[in-house]
Amino acid sequence: MMKKAKMIIDRDFKVAEVDKRIYGSFIEHLGRAVYDGIYQPGNPKSDENGFRRDVIEMVKELGLPIVRYPGGNFVSSFVWEDSVGPVELRPRRLELAWQSLETNAVGVNEFAGWAKKAGADLMMAVNLGTRGIADACNLLEYCNHPGGTKYSDMRISHGVKEPHNIKVWCLGNEMDGPWQQGHKTMHEYGRLAEETGKVMKIIDPTIELVSCGSSYREMPTFPEWEAATLECTYDVADYVSLHQYYGNEADDTADFLAKSDDMDEFIKTVIATCDYIKAKKRGRKNINLSFDEWNVWFHSKEKEMDIRENTPWQIAPPMLEDIYTFEDALLVGLMLITLMKHADRVKIACLAQLVNVIAPIMTEQGGGPAWRQTIFYPFMHASRYGRGMVLRPVIQTPVHDTSEHENVTDIVSVAVYSEEKEELTIFAVNRNIDEDIQVMIDVRGMEGYQIKEHIVLENSDMKLINGAGGELVSPKTTDQSTLEGGIITSMLHKASWNVIRLGK
Repeated sequence: MMKKAKMIIDRDFKVAEVDKRIYGSFIEHLGRAVYDGIYQPGNPKSDENGFRRDVIEMVKELGLPIVRYPGGNFVSSFVWEDSVGPVELRPRRLELAWQSLETNAVGVNEFAGWAKKAGADLMMAVNLGTRGIADACNLLEYCNHPGGTKYSDMRISHGVKEPHNIKVWCLGNEMDGPWQQGHKTMHEYGRLAEETGKVMKIIDPTIELVSCGSSYREMPTFPEWEAATLECTYDVADYVSLHQYYGNEADDTADFLAKSDDMDEFIKTVIATCDYIKAKKRGRKNINLSFDEWNVWFHSKEKEMDIRENTPWQIAPPMLEDIYTFEDALLVGLMLITLMKHADRVKIACLAQLVNVIAPIMTEQGGGPAWRQTIFYPFMHASRYGRGMVLRPVIQTPVHDTSEHENVTDIVSVAVYSEEKEELTIFAVNRNIDEDIQVMIDVRGMEGYQIKEHIVLENSDMKLINGAGGELVSPKTTDQSTLEGGIITSMLHKASWNVIRLGK
């Protein structure tokens, strides 16, 4: 017998309005993300500033509202002054995080210009690894103060009259990681971040600050790190960061697709920790979440280590260039649904990264074409149609066990209602890799709505990839959903990403 599931969606089952910044991304000075990625002077596809037009157009397809920059591990040895001023006078530096050579051809002002072309705001990280309070404040003054001071006038002398007005600032990156340049204990970081944030908000009271959380859920200090650092940063911080990457090293697809449940538990634990500190301090504000690094990452790790150990100090070496499979796209879709489900507390999220480095967009090395990886499509769908009020579906679904997870739901879903556009979008993944499932969706509360389209991403080959020669994994529209009497009957094929759109 065919498996069946039920779902009820109603406009009263509200979670929160989506903050569009959960559809953000991240570009670090790492590998070919900047050089040979977004920036390639001399390429016929590039504009007068050396930025690739074809890449910008693909970024616009994703509809990014915000991009985190310049790191990542890179930021913990970043000397921002080297990245501004006349390009020909900028020094080359040994980049310590990834053992590469940084030319500084693209710096703060160039990247801000690129982000504007791509339609995204900037989310800037400051170096609290090898530098500190004064340097962070000087960079903020350079970027945001209108003029009449040392660093704002320096920006103007560099040809940038108007301030960048960057509103979100990360207080360092992964400072609990022993791999970090200037790694700190939780108490060292907490005090430094508190004092840095306090002074930065004197310079510009309109900015929002992100306090570093643990580098990932499996860190031995998690969640003690969050509790200890927020004891210090609660009054100055607006967000705490979360980072998490997943891989399928065991080649166990069923268990791989269950890892979004781990992400859900990670988020719940961080929320609980934030609320504990709020209660302990008798605070009035919530610390919200910035999930500013997330993705699938495991395909390229051996090559990364080989480059760093055997051929270091290259300019833009091909590092962390995961080529994503169809099953990777399914997990990315599941992670997006998880972020939407927590729209009441997750206000910023950054798919890490954007171009070439564990990225939805790839460029062929040396100036060849750009193409969309498999993970491009669920992200594009979520960013395009996931704007509005998140509704929590009531779901009855079969479950299954995997090698490492129990009671894994076959169907994972969330809905987003746009009152302005009079549209309801249902995002759903069937993560049962063996069986199709018929889902009955009760939408009787959406009177007058009809199905506009059902978009699906599916394939029988879980390891199929896209490449410069063609996109073998791409979405299509289907007639697998019908609506009658307020009930949608939808066939969700095994291992599929589904976007069901309703409108008047």
